[in-house]
This record gives sequence, structure tokens and C-alpha cells, in this order.
Amino acid sequence: MTGGLDAGFLLALLCLLRGSEHACPSVCLCVSDTVSCSSGGLGRLPRSLPTFSATLDVSHNHLSWLGPGIFNKMPFLENLKVSHNQLRSLGHGVFLNASSLRLLDLSSNKLQVVEPHYFQGLWRLEELLLFNNRITQVEAGTLIGLSSLKKAYFSLNQITQFPFFSIRDHSHPFLTMLDLSSNRLTRLPWEDVKALPGLVQRGLYLHNNSLICDCSMYSVFWHWSLRGYNSLKDFTDDHTCSISGDQRSSVRFLRQNRFFLNCTVEKALSQPVTVFLSSVSVSAGDKVRLDCQTPLRGAELSFTWLSPSKGYITQTGTNDTLISLLANGTLEIRAAKVNDSGLYVCTALDVKQSLNATREVNVTVLVPPLEPFNTGYTTLLGCLVSMIAILMYLYLTPCRCRCCKQPKPPIVPAVTYDPGTLTSVVSPYCRNQHKIQTNKRVAFMQPAISEEEVDQIPES
Repeated sequence: MTGGLDAGFLLALLCLLRGSEHACPSVCLCVSDTVSCSSGGLGRLPRSLPTFSATLDVSHNHLSWLGPGIFNKMPFLENLKVSHNQLRSLGHGVFLNASSLRLLDLSSNKLQVVEPHYFQGLWRLEELLLFNNRITQVEAGTLIGLSSLKKAYFSLNQITQFPFFSIRDHSHPFLTMLDLSSNRLTRLPWEDVKALPGLVQRGLYLHNNSLICDCSMYSVFWHWSLRGYNSLKDFTDDHTCSISGDQRSSVRFLRQNRFFLNCTVEKALSQPVTVFLSSVSVSAGDKVRLDCQTPLRGAELSFTWLSPSKGYITQTGTNDTLISLLANGTLEIRAAKVNDSGLYVCTALDVKQSLNATREVNVTVLVPPLEPFNTGYTTLLGCLVSMIAILMYLYLTPCRCRCCKQPKPPIVPAVTYDPGTLTSVVSPYCRNQHKIQTNKRVAFMQPAISEEEVDQIPES
């Protein structure tokens, strides 16, 4: 009896532990795969959180620290929101077994230094929000391993240095937004900035900083302005620099360039910016011309096209008779083919002024559709097929109707008694008639016998 009670108690305990993995804490709201513990007055995370959660919101609480492995029982977690808390640091291995995380919001906390171990293992992370903290330094190696990162927000902090050298094409191929605005950056490693991937340069926000005016700084922003980056167009008046480090003498250098007239503008950056984008549709076999219209003007421009099927095309570097590059940069395709479809990129280079610009043209080669069958021909063909089917049914199938005369099957004579054994009560004439009739029954099996031959047949 005691053994049965112990077994029942153990089973109940196991069920309770198993149910706790899927239980929703009383201070949280659980809907489908989303758990919201926002504004719950939490000083620490609840011990039991649903393991199947994909989104966890613990914002607007009083969390001051995230310990190691605190999310190791949530392998499906994709969105984590810990904004508006009191976080000062993160423990080692805090995101162990949470590699599915794609969005991490740590904004509006009290973080001061971003250390390399903070984001270890988050190779799927796409969006990182760290704005409105007290960050003064982002240590080297912090962003290493975040190969899927697309957007990183570090604005509204006190950052004085940033590891630009750790961001390269091979390490961060998808990064398109790096917001470092409203910090305390003064002198940047401009060579490292110019070596950033083109997409990162386009999405780099540096306004509202404490930049010191110098020619290296102005050269970078001058080229970005020429290319029309939105980060400069949208915040033109917020880009300021101070002369000799005196913040009281700040200059809106994108509008007032008289302080930089003696600066020698360096060569254009390695990654050109697209200034035009258009689409062209052409039928297969037709001629098409792709122009290379850019803001650059001059007689000493050189042009290079990059095609999806031919590679780089120059005036002297192509041997294809169906494609040629004209002197004004126009690319002529004499007979378009289906494999000519794709994105064509023209680069115009002004060597004298060290400027370059590009134009993208998306070409679609259309295959002419096949002519549909004529409705009249289709109807006539259907009638002919139906008529042939009817004739085949009438003349090639066996006749099953009652009015048709069917050949009678051959009658096999039955084995009966021999009339010759009877007495003379039956006259010879009747006997002979019976033999004739019997022979007539097998007329289809053997030749007919004449009356003379009948008389010659010996009687048994």
C-alpha cells in the first residue's frame, strides 16, 4: 500500500514538473507563442517561462542583471525586449542555447561598456537596439560573430570610440544601418571609415556628435553628400563640427563650406553609389540600347558595364559581335536573348576630378507567346473525330440486335439407335428417307451423297 502511494506521489510530481515547462507566470500574459511580462514590477525574471515562447517582452520593469544561461530553456526565442529596465551588465553565457534570437532590444537601460562576451552565439541576430544607455565604449570584438546583423542602434549614448575596423564585407554582409548619432565622437579613424562596406557607409549616421573640423573629416562627408546619402540629406543641419575643439564655435559644415576651401578633396571612395535605376523590357531577338546617364559630365569620361551574362564590358575588352559599347557609354545589344535578362550596372569615371557614378538598368527579355489554336479549326477537328468514332462503332463492333441473322452452329448428330435393326414394319422407302435426312443434317461437314450412292450403301 505504501509503495502504491509513493508511486502515485512520484507520478504527480513528474506531471507537475512537466506542466511547469508550459505554465504561464501569474504576472505575465501568454498568447500563442508570445509572453508579455511588461510593466509587472519585476526585479528578476520569472523562474518558469514557457519553453515554446518565440517572443518575450519584459520591458518597463526593474531588472538590473541578466545571469548566465537564463534563457537556455527557451530554444525557440526569436524576439527579446528588455528595454526600460535598470540593466548595468550582462553575465557570461547569458544567451546560451538562445541562438534563434533575431531581435534584441536593450535600449533605455544603464549599460556603460559593451563587452565582447555579451552577444556570443547570436549568429542569427538581425537587429540590435542599444540606444539611450550610458555606453562610453564599445570594445573591439563586440560585433564579431554577428554575421546576420542588419541594423545596429547605438545612438543617444556617450560613446567616444567605436571599432569600425571590425566591420567588413565578409564579416557583416547584411549590415545596412549603423546609428552612432548623438554621441561624443570627436576624431574618427577616417581610413577605417572609408574602408567600410558600401552599404554600411550609406546607412552610417554620425550627426549630433562632437566632431572636430579637419580636412579628412570634410573629405568623407563631401563624397557622401555628392552621392546623396539619406543620412546626410535627412539631417543636414545636424551635422556640425567644432573649430579647434571649441564647442562654442560649431559649424554646419554641409551648408558652410568656406572653412574647407583650402582642403584637397581626396579620391572617391571605393564603393560607388547608384544614382539612377530603371527597368527595360524587350522581346527576344530585338535590339535594345541601355544609356549610361549619370550626373557626371565631360569629354574625358570612361565607361564600364557589368552584365549578368558577359561580365565586364569595355570599349576594347569585348569580342562579342552582338553586343558593343558606344563612345557615349550606351550599351547596344543587337539581338536580345533570354539569358541576357538581369541587372546591368554602368560605371562612369572622371579620372581628372576623381569622381565616379553608376547607373543600374534591370533588363527583362520577353519570349513571344505561342499562337493559340483557331476556334473554328478546333471545332471542325472535334466533329471529324466524333464522326470517325461513330463509324467505327457501327461497322467494326459485333452486331447484338435481334433482327440480325446469325449463322446457326453446326449440329452434331446425336448417337441413337440404328433403324436397320428394326423389323420390316418400317418400309424401305421410309428407311431411305430417314437416311437422306440424316445425311442432310451433316451437309456442312461432308459432301452431299446422291440417291444412287445411297442405294449402293450396304445395309448392315
